[in-house]
Amino acid sequence: MEATDYKVRLEIFEGPLDLLLYLIKKDEVDIHSISIERITRQYLDYINTFKLLNIDLASEFIVMAANLMYLKSRTLLPRVDQPPEEDAEDDDPRWELIRQLIEYKKFKDAAGFLSLKEMEQEGSFAHQPDAADAPVEEPPALAEVSIFDLIRAFQNVLKRFEESHDFGDIIDDRYTVSDKIELLLGHFKPGESRRFETLFQSATTKAEVIVTFLALLELMKLNQFIVRQNELLGDIVIERRDNQSVAALEAAEVGADYA
Repeated sequence: MEATDYKVRLEIFEGPLDLLLYLIKKDEVDIHSISIERITRQYLDYINTFKLLNIDLASEFIVMAANLMYLKSRTLLPRVDQPPEEDAEDDDPRWELIRQLIEYKKFKDAAGFLSLKEMEQEGSFAHQPDAADAPVEEPPALAEVSIFDLIRAFQNVLKRFEESHDFGDIIDDRYTVSDKIELLLGHFKPGESRRFETLFQSATTKAEVIVTFLALLELMKLNQFIVRQNELLGDIVIERRDNQSVAALEAAEVGADYA
């Protein structure tokens, strides 16, 4: 079975504007100072990686890719040769995209604030609970990783693999996604965590790297694995859920189906 024969269907709630905001944040630049050439190249890298992994993408991602390429072509033209635009407010071809990003970020930040308030309200009670022992301090929980963080980490692993391996020798692809799922479950005890990069240390082919990543995505969908990082663009940690956590999630999903 070839790696590209496996079709991945992820519930990617983030859209193309989320990806652009992620790329801007990663580069630590102001929205008003984005480089169309750079952000287009990075955006297309992500689209190509999604295609490499055979991940279904919403049409909005492709439309945004076409729009970025159009904007990039406009930035290469002399100002006198710019195509006429109705109601143009600025000679800078980036302006409409920048305006969309700023507006979208406002709503995204507002939604995040309201979600946080909702979580705080759920933890509030009208009466005082009985005195309890002081809670044991635990290390701060790692933040969950977005699909864009995960793809970025995979891109880095794949790049390092291609730079350090000689593809002159033909090596048979030995693993399917199902094989790698079984191997990952066998290598991780419930509750155990490891760095993302260690999953690919024994890989001998590019196809094996891809299949391993697809297996991880599938295990995340099955609620067997969770992916976290301690800071933006920090090291990504893979953790296998313990049996109690998996059972609780499955029970919650069954309850939601009957709600």
